[in-house]
Amino acid sequence: MFTVKSYFVTGTDTGVGKTAITAALAASLRRRGIDVGVMKPIASGVPQKTGFKSSDVTLLHEAAKVNDAEEMINPVFLPVPASPYDATKVLNLNIDMKMVLEKFHHLLNVHQMLLVEGIGGIMTPITRSFFVADMIKEMKLETIIVTRSTLGTLNHTMMTLGMCKEYGIAVKGMIINYFDEKGSLAERNAPSTLHEITGLPILGIIPFVKDYQKLDAMTSIVEKNIDLNLFIS
Repeated sequence: MFTVKSYFVTGTDTGVGKTAITAALAASLRRRGIDVGVMKPIASGVPQKTGFKSSDVTLLHEAAKVNDAEEMINPVFLPVPASPYDATKVLNLNIDMKMVLEKFHHLLNVHQMLLVEGIGGIMTPITRSFFVADMIKEMKLETIIVTRSTLGTLNHTMMTLGMCKEYGIAVKGMIINYFDEKGSLAERNAPSTLHEITGLPILGIIPFVKDYQKLDAMTSIVEKNIDLNLFIS
């Protein structure tokens, strides 16, 4: 019998590939026979014309093959491509975090493992005084940080880790996405340098993928480049 934990997947910033990584991890672990639930508590953007309102949620749902309703996987969808706080100001509404956390606990109880994907970076504001970091702390989940290997990643990653420490958030390790082995010196050295500075494990190094929305291809890449046994005991 597998022993697994649930995780919150955050990133150093927007567009770092959190959704693609989370979806591919869910699909890969499900292939191992694990009942993996997925959740994106808050999503924003232009709504899709068919299916789920959020394309991110559609991908997560497809990957995990769950029967959970859209409002359970994604309790809050804001039809404005902005941070949750900015979107709520435009839409003149409030986010009910109590409701979000109730649905989180429900999914946590009905699935063997739950992967929760955040929105933006760890300090993306949900309200004026409540950030993604606060949501992680409320959920009491260990965190996986998705980062890049491009120039600037050392600063962004160290700042993310610094906020995790300040909030008392445990970090499982880092996944480095969009790695280019033929890139600049800074890009090639990013994985080893991040490990040296932080002491945290590099859970995987994912090469640049042009069409990261193709789930089967992304899942195969994740299975080749991430040791799934790190999530199973």
